[in-house]
Amino acid sequence: MALKALVALVVMASMAHAAAEHPVFPVDRDFYPYYPSLMRWEKTAAPFTPPEVCGGCHQTQHREWNGSVHQLAFQDPVYQGELNKAVKAVGHEVSRQCEGCHSPIGVLTGEVKQPGLAGLSSLGMNGVSCDICHSISSVTHTRTPAGVPENGSFVLRPGEDGKDGPVLVKRGPNKPSEGCGGGFHSCEQSPLITKADLCASCHQVYHYEAHFPLEATYNEWKQGPYAQKNIHCQDCHMVATATFKRSADEFKKPAKGEYRHYFNGANYLLYYLASAAAKKAGDEALAANLAEKYLMAIDRLKAAAGMEIMPVYRDGTLAEIKIRVKNIRAGHNLPTSLTNVRQMWLEVTARDEGGKVLFTSGSVKPDGSLPDNVRIFNSEGMGNDFHFSVDPWVITAFSRHETIPPRGYKDVYYGISPSGKSGKVSVEAKLRYRQADQAVAEGVLGAVPRDIDLKNVYGLDTVPPLPVVDMVVQKGVFAVNAK
Repeated sequence: MALKALVALVVMASMAHAAAEHPVFPVDRDFYPYYPSLMRWEKTAAPFTPPEVCGGCHQTQHREWNGSVHQLAFQDPVYQGELNKAVKAVGHEVSRQCEGCHSPIGVLTGEVKQPGLAGLSSLGMNGVSCDICHSISSVTHTRTPAGVPENGSFVLRPGEDGKDGPVLVKRGPNKPSEGCGGGFHSCEQSPLITKADLCASCHQVYHYEAHFPLEATYNEWKQGPYAQKNIHCQDCHMVATATFKRSADEFKKPAKGEYRHYFNGANYLLYYLASAAAKKAGDEALAANLAEKYLMAIDRLKAAAGMEIMPVYRDGTLAEIKIRVKNIRAGHNLPTSLTNVRQMWLEVTARDEGGKVLFTSGSVKPDGSLPDNVRIFNSEGMGNDFHFSVDPWVITAFSRHETIPPRGYKDVYYGISPSGKSGKVSVEAKLRYRQADQAVAEGVLGAVPRDIDLKNVYGLDTVPPLPVVDMVVQKGVFAVNAK
């Protein structure tokens, strides 16, 4: 028995040694010096350029970018609250994974040392500024621990060392014209800037250690029909709403002059909060800018989904209501991003001919929570202990993943018991969306760093009810007896 035990120990030790030598997710820390952010900086004497300098020549692009989710990526109070919680839970080194995409230059230059905004320059404060996207020289997606785009796997090279000093190099989608850059910078055509691979670097968020995909927007796109039809992120998120609809419906790429620097998506909550801050600061022009982007985000959400209500009969009698929820225009899953926090759900009410409620489901409760019987399209995360969690630094798996792929659908059934053997049943269904559960939002906003005063900046004494968007509202009337 002793010999068997000794042999078992040797085998276990050998297995442990082999696992240590050949991990599933190997990390090359020399190649990724800012790990767990996977950024690389090909450093020369060329400095990064503040966005207001870029705006001196590119006024239209700067106005479109200002107030965008890219510009607000680091200032976002929801992000700052979550970042502060993460630092307290797992330390600042780990939180660089988040900061590397929300303020890349702030991480590279060492400006961002902790949550909060105090003492930051324009480059650190303004999140994803002009000089991020236009300084990316390449990506390292195949060399990441997971072997796919994740956690900022891009390379920044803002310029070169010239014989007379540093030369700024800015990359764009077009062949440089004569005099491009006006003597301030040189220009270089980069096919990468038109591709989803550029966006993939940050729109794929993996757990800092387990490399589990907490957000897999790029994978969702690449595995769907839009990638097959050559419609990339830029073709939907860098255009006006009408152009986005055309790109999605016809798989038609926008014309050169139709691209804008809106970077507009579903995060209307950020515009909502930032607009309140701009109004409180007395900046009416910025408040109007943000209000426009807020409405654009709402319109995009309403354009993304479709719905059908269908009766199901058994033995000639209405037995169920089937609701088909369709992803008709989002090039990725619906919802996407941090799907264990996002909430997209059905609110359904059925009534008989006299107006009596036969059933109802999905109504928001007075405390802002959703009822237990809600039919919701999102994910539930869990940690290594297999217990439920919403914290990104804990989640290493999904216990449930219920999102709708591009051009796909999900069917939901509701049993029904008509009050008579004849007559009709009317059904109203709403597909509703909000950024997070009310309690989660209150917890995150309650954790913002001390230098972000919600009352002074946003005029918030308490966290208000999160705005809810009705993406689709559909009604149907069905006979109780099909015969």
